[in-house]
Amino acid sequence: MHIILVSNRLATAKSIVLTPTRLALGLAVLTLAVVFSSLSLSWLALRYQVPGAQAWLASASQSREVDREGALKGSLNALAKQVGTLQAQLLHLNTLGQHLTTLAGLKPGDPIRTTPVQAPLALIKGGQGGPLVLARTPAPLSPESLARTLSSLEAQVSEQTLMFRYLEDRLMDRRIRQILLPSALPIQAKGIGSPFGRRVDPIAGVGAMHEGIDFVADVGTPVAASAGGVVKEAVHHPEYGNLIELDHGNGFSTRYAHLSKILVRPGQMINRGQEIALSGNTGRSTGPHLHFEVRYQGAAQNPAKYLDLAARYGIRVARR
Repeated sequence: MHIILVSNRLATAKSIVLTPTRLALGLAVLTLAVVFSSLSLSWLALRYQVPGAQAWLASASQSREVDREGALKGSLNALAKQVGTLQAQLLHLNTLGQHLTTLAGLKPGDPIRTTPVQAPLALIKGGQGGPLVLARTPAPLSPESLARTLSSLEAQVSEQTLMFRYLEDRLMDRRIRQILLPSALPIQAKGIGSPFGRRVDPIAGVGAMHEGIDFVADVGTPVAASAGGVVKEAVHHPEYGNLIELDHGNGFSTRYAHLSKILVRPGQMINRGQEIALSGNTGRSTGPHLHFEVRYQGAAQNPAKYLDLAARYGIRVARR
């Protein structure tokens, strides 16, 4: 290949002969120059871009850390609110427990036992409360402190649960005793004809033991069971007249005498306050009334100890 160079500065034209060897060598030099230039430019670009990339990565990492901390703080604040709610509920439970303690006949601070071998547990814990006064810069709540607080609340809830179960048992026991003990008035009477104790017998005129209380009432006045139980007897007795005896369990029984009409039969289950008879004047009696007895293990007891007669009839009973 011939290349002819023509110029005004040249007196004569010059020619350059390009052989294949020279052409290949020129292309090689040109290629190397291009490659070298590209590498140089890439190196310069990396030199100035790497710090920027590192800064960008650091900024992105910091942003993610800030987001993570924000989410964690949000979760901790939500848990803190739940802790506050639980504490308020426990305070309400403490107040309710104190009220139930009074109903159960216990005193605050009395130890409670669910089994004979269990150590006593304080019945009522001290109250918590007061105005909420936040510090200017509240200390951040850590997961560890929240875990300790939640663990403490869990223990208090467990204790409260145990306490309420105990109180439930006490109240249930009290309710059962109330149902089975002869404490309800058996009749709406005009007054007391003769109280429990020694007296002069109204018929024989001699000193005798009166083993019940005589309620003065007209013939046909409804007679109700003083407690729940089972009809043990419903018979006519030569001295008691028409007689009903109720078995209340735990050794207690009651007798209702001088009835004009019996409304129940032996073996029948009776509820507290259920009408069982009508008062009358049968048997050994001087006038219409209800003779009412309370017996424990077969021995006569003063019914006034179980009935609220002091306010209604002014009867004074010595309580041992």
